[in-house]
Amino acid sequence: MARVPVFLIAALAAAVLGVVPAAAAPPPSTSCSVFPSNNIWNTDISKLPVHVRSAQWLASMAASTAKLHPDFGGPPYGFPYNVVGNAHPTVSVTFQYASESDPGPYPVGADTLVENGSDRHALIINRDTCTLYELYDLSGSGSSWTAGSGAIFPLRPLGWTSADAAGLPLFPGLVRWDEVQAGAINHAIRFTAQQTDQSFLWPARHQAGSAANPSLPPMGARFRLKSSYDISHFSAQAQVILLAMQHYGLILADNGSNWFFSGTEDAAWPDSLLSELKSVPAGQFEAVDESALMTDPNSAAARSCALASTVGSAGRASTLRSWWRVSPAGCG
Repeated sequence: MARVPVFLIAALAAAVLGVVPAAAAPPPSTSCSVFPSNNIWNTDISKLPVHVRSAQWLASMAASTAKLHPDFGGPPYGFPYNVVGNAHPTVSVTFQYASESDPGPYPVGADTLVENGSDRHALIINRDTCTLYELYDLSGSGSSWTAGSGAIFPLRPLGWTSADAAGLPLFPGLVRWDEVQAGAINHAIRFTAQQTDQSFLWPARHQAGSAANPSLPPMGARFRLKSSYDISHFSAQAQVILLAMQHYGLILADNGSNWFFSGTEDAAWPDSLLSELKSVPAGQFEAVDESALMTDPNSAAARSCALASTVGSAGRASTLRSWWRVSPAGCG
């Protein structure tokens, strides 16, 4: 049975819970939308209530003394990604965590760009099918390849990891230079914390916590930059990123250094921009409670009255399987 594409090119309304349009930009050289506009990654959370454990989670991440850290830049920093077509050869991959990995095959080869460092993530988009492939700890050559885990989105069963500890896709949470140049980032951003709880919050599917401690943030926790934080003195490029943090926020997706947020590996990133972003105090963030946005624990569609009305009136049927399906949300 053919796998359903992760990036649905959908004619959906752009208004989702706020004034910032919700439509993540297609990756360059593709026409693939990075999830539907009502996906939780693309949902404005600027009006959501503060989570009751916000202060505890911030304290656990040393927010009072830490600053943001852009964990990307020119090579070798950040995540490279690959765009291929149907003509690219595919291979079988042997997984360390085979029981929680999609068997493939995967379009990897000698030309595949892999993240520098020990994690060796590989992110691959098939432009023809708009399918996202993500692998962790990839290595190999020819027809012999191994990886820690592999995920072919859309579907991640509950309890499964992915190429990220939270069981979430990596690519949709990356800050990209092409988005900054275009003047808008309309999605949440991936980030890490040193210690996490042994639990996870929707939309995460998996935990990798160091302790059963509710004072630690769980995988899937979402944080936003406070609206009261003045970003007017930053450069226009920095404001694009900081505005996204105020409207779409950060999603905790893996264990790592506190307040490190992710972006693409790109020689075009200006050092001056990265330096600006390192000046933002982590204490200006707050955790939000996005539980009211969940329409179904096995769907990444977020509640939106405006979108539900639009989809319902258009009579569009869901084309994605359960986890990433586009489903009208009831608003009562």
